[in-house]
Amino acid sequence: MAATQLAPTKIDLDGRSVLLRPLGQEDRDAMLAFAGSLPFHELLFLQRDIRSPKVFDAWIDQIESGMIQSLVAVEGDTIRGCTALVRDELSWSPHVAEVRVLVDTGSRGMGLGRLLAMHCFDTANAEGIEKLIVRMTADQLAARQMFEEMGFRPEALLRNHVRDADGVASDILIMAIEMRSHSAKQAVYGLG
Repeated sequence: MAATQLAPTKIDLDGRSVLLRPLGQEDRDAMLAFAGSLPFHELLFLQRDIRSPKVFDAWIDQIESGMIQSLVAVEGDTIRGCTALVRDELSWSPHVAEVRVLVDTGSRGMGLGRLLAMHCFDTANAEGIEKLIVRMTADQLAARQMFEEMGFRPEALLRNHVRDADGVASDILIMAIEMRSHSAKQAVYGLG
C-alpha cells in the first residue's frame, strides 16, 4: 500500500499514542522543526539538507510526482519520525528504491524506526521493487543493527563522502537487500 493511500493509523508504542499518516504540505513547519531538532551528523546520509524550506518544497513536489512516498509519525502536533521510499522510474535502476528513516532522539528505543522501515519494506514489496538500499553514516550503529536484522547487508563504503558544517568528513555505508531472495527465505521458514 502506498503511503499516499494509507489512512491515518493510530498506534500505541511503549505507552505513547502515535499517528502514522502521509506527509503533506501542511507539515512544512512541523517538519522543519523536526529536522532542526535532530543531531546534524545524523542528517549527513541524506542527499539534501531537509532543514531547508526549499528542500521541503522539492520533497513535496517529488511526493506529488510519485518519486517519493513519505510517512510521518505524529504525537499531538509534533513529528516524532518520518520515512521516505525513494524511487526514480526514469533512471537506469527503476527496480531499486531507497529507504530513509529518521526518528527524534526522544522517541528512540520504542520501535518507531523499525515500524517506519517495515512500512517502506512492505510498500516496496507490494510495488514489485526488486532491491532496497539504505544509506547511513558508518558510525550509526543502532541503525545498522536494525537494518541487518531486517536482512540488509553492507554493500559499499564510501570513504570521506560527506562533510559537516565544520568540514569534518564522514564515511557513508550503503546496505542493500534483494527482495526476491528475502521473500524466498521467508517462505522457506514459513514467515512470508
